[in-house]
Amino acid sequence: MSTPARRLANAEIIAVGTEMLRADRTDTNSLYLTGRLNEIGIEVLAKAVVADRLDVLAAIVRQALDRTDLVILTGGLGPTDDDLTRAAVASVLGRGLVEQGHILDAIRTRFEQRGMRMPELNRRQAQVIEGAVALANRAGTAPGMWVEHDGKVIVLLPGPPREMRPMFDDLVEGRLGARAGQERLARRTVRIVGLTESHAEERLQPMYARWAAFTPPVAATILAARGQIELQLTARARELAAADRSCQTAVDDVVAGFGIDVCSTDGRELERVVGDLLRDRGLRVAVAESCTGGLVLSRLTDVPGSSDYVERGVVAYSNRAKTDLLGVPAELIDEHGAVSEPVAAAMADGARRAAGVEMGVGITGIAGPGGGSEAKPVGTVAIAVAGPGPAAFVRTVRLPGTRHHVKLFSSTLAIDALRRALLAR
Repeated sequence: MSTPARRLANAEIIAVGTEMLRADRTDTNSLYLTGRLNEIGIEVLAKAVVADRLDVLAAIVRQALDRTDLVILTGGLGPTDDDLTRAAVASVLGRGLVEQGHILDAIRTRFEQRGMRMPELNRRQAQVIEGAVALANRAGTAPGMWVEHDGKVIVLLPGPPREMRPMFDDLVEGRLGARAGQERLARRTVRIVGLTESHAEERLQPMYARWAAFTPPVAATILAARGQIELQLTARARELAAADRSCQTAVDDVVAGFGIDVCSTDGRELERVVGDLLRDRGLRVAVAESCTGGLVLSRLTDVPGSSDYVERGVVAYSNRAKTDLLGVPAELIDEHGAVSEPVAAAMADGARRAAGVEMGVGITGIAGPGGGSEAKPVGTVAIAVAGPGPAAFVRTVRLPGTRHHVKLFSSTLAIDALRRALLAR
């Protein structure tokens, strides 16, 4: 016999599908669901990605039910033999699968409307776990399910985002909101650029104790990625406004403590922040790259609408290219070397002048693993930003790591150099 319904305070998300374990695939469903669950006050405690293995999937579901109030599974609801989510959940709950005629009719009609015969294997998608509520899929053939068991909730959703998102928004979110805990969760993301994780943590340590004494208290998680620091701040309270106030006070502390090293307090990525600054100031930029091979421009143009402010990019890998395409004097390269601040500044200014724009970025370095010297070891990178007049920004850094890491981190520093130069205008 099922126990009475109880509040749902926390959740685990399970993405099902062997293909999701490939290096070129990302589980975007869990990111979307985490955001929506947080908005209604349900905290996500764990996420898992599971192959199409009945035994492994059943074990993960069983463990999730032991530690959380809500388990959401995405994927594995298709018609083929490796779509095992229905069977795995049914086995864990000790329930059978029952074919529902109205669902089968709806699937058959969907095929007929496209002038096609329904394959018999699609009957599997009409099977519903005993006692479950079927959730209609207006974008595909696989229905979802809402299952209650011993006071807990299991939700089965299709894997394709175009099917999963409307099903969650239309049929699941309202049900969960009615069962969510009394507390609401506020979350802020602060991005810091130009510091290592340990240096950022050193500055943050005194703030943690202060935030723990807030009402409500603020919890912090620090992450490092692509040469940036991401600080996640969260607070819980019955009134969302109170949680928001605590988070905002913590954000104010970070801004006061880190100054210009704070890239954004609203979760925006560095590339978008720089794009917004250029657009707001009515400025355009051209980029000249050597060691990064076009990565800086690629990242800037990853932002939709970047054609408003990005004019062009030049990959000037050889010394000849620096001279022919950017007008860098050959004698400047001979005197200071291709990897030097004077050459980076000349590249930035050459790109700006050739493109007829206000801002230019130049970057040159030694990505490795060879090519370094005692004076300029592998990882030495010179970065410059040019505007009308003298160089707006120029610096040399020495970066650790592989060739990939040197290219990635130096591209971050180059984009951040543009940000700092724009803020100084």
